[in-house]
Amino acid sequence: MEDSVAARLLDWYDSHARALPWRSRPGSPPPDPYRVWLSEVMLQQTTVAAVIPYFAAFTSRWPDVQALAAAPEEDVMAAWAGLGYYSRARNLVACAREVAARGRFPETEEDLRGLPGLGAYTAAAVAAIGFGRRAVVVDANVERVVARLFAIAEPLPGARKAIREATDRITPDERAGDFAQAMMDLGATICVPRDPRCLLCPLGADCAARAQGDPARYPVKPPKKARPERWGTAYWIVRQGQVWLVRRPGKGMLGGMRALPDDDWSARSDGHGRGPLPGAWRRGGAVQHGFTHFSLNLALALYDGAQWAGLDGAEGEWWPLDRLDEAGLPTVFAKAARLALAGED
Repeated sequence: MEDSVAARLLDWYDSHARALPWRSRPGSPPPDPYRVWLSEVMLQQTTVAAVIPYFAAFTSRWPDVQALAAAPEEDVMAAWAGLGYYSRARNLVACAREVAARGRFPETEEDLRGLPGLGAYTAAAVAAIGFGRRAVVVDANVERVVARLFAIAEPLPGARKAIREATDRITPDERAGDFAQAMMDLGATICVPRDPRCLLCPLGADCAARAQGDPARYPVKPPKKARPERWGTAYWIVRQGQVWLVRRPGKGMLGGMRALPDDDWSARSDGHGRGPLPGAWRRGGAVQHGFTHFSLNLALALYDGAQWAGLDGAEGEWWPLDRLDEAGLPTVFAKAARLALAGED
């Protein structure tokens, strides 16, 4: 069975491959490694549909790795706003500068792992898809396909070693990039998390989970833990058609991004605290936002005073309200800004 999986899957891929802007067509020469790398970084924890417009904007503005390496980090961070996991954007700039200094992307999986921000998965994906090297590429879609194909019953994350070993056994020496993308497409379109479309699957006849009658139970996942909650306050300070924005510290949550000033989300807050300026503050409602490891309840405090001198010497900038969408605010602060603007209207 293992010897025939790659052939059957590649035959299926030749007819059913998704057309994605960072890909080459099946059997064609590999795409530009820059486009492979950029797409893979963007796709981490993010859907294809969400990534496509960001990928188009990035490659239009920075068409190659040298252009991205020369970009100011704050511009890249602003362009990334809304994709989340902002450490990816900082690593993106660092990696681009390293590659530009070298003159090109390294071709081997081992050498790619030496670049900033490239873990095992991204290095394998770039080696296979961008350079045609044999590499074992396991993302969430591949993980699901292989767990079902071999009915790997150990719960995640412990099962990942067995899943990787099984993926290695079926990965071919030739067309490794197409094989990796075929596995991704199979997981995204046929071997989906719920109600897998087994009758359409090119590997269905050999799928151990299908033979058991309940493929959707794989991969086996541990019980979900409740996400802890945090509370905080964001401050909305407007003067003459401009809003006061700050730059978050380079390290930590949303590092390096423009944002509304806040209280570091350190306490239960009713949105009615003193804030960064003396004078009158009033409640402006609240927004909720889910991060990977916690949920945030962010109250909004609106400034009704006029003691602007309190910001003299503070690190921040007055940003025009009519250009606020260009500030690149992270999603949670963009939600708060929309709430504040709706209240003013």
